Amino acid sequence: MGYETLKLCSGRSAFEAVPHPRLQLDLAGIRERCQQRGVPVVDARVMLIIQLEAEVTLGRDGRVLIKSPDPRKADAVFQQLDRLAGLTGPPEAA
Repeated sequence: MGYETLKLCSGRSAFEAVPHPRLQLDLAGIRERCQQRGVPVVDARVMLIIQLEAEVTLGRDGRVLIKSPDPRKADAVFQQLDRLAGLTGPPEAA
């Protein structure tokens, strides 16, 4: 399982990462891990809006949208999210 390289969205103000194959994420578990670490999260049922160094929208299917026009910042935020959520491997222990 892996993610495509972050790609700039058409509006040029965000980057998107799409998993291959698609996932079925445990959003409630991810929300709980984020909150335990003091990371602000809005649970919109079918997605989470997570405030890291940039705002991240995480869909149940594993799609990630990072609101930043800077590719280096978007990559760093994706790595931070991966450590919290375990998108490409087990999440880090709290």
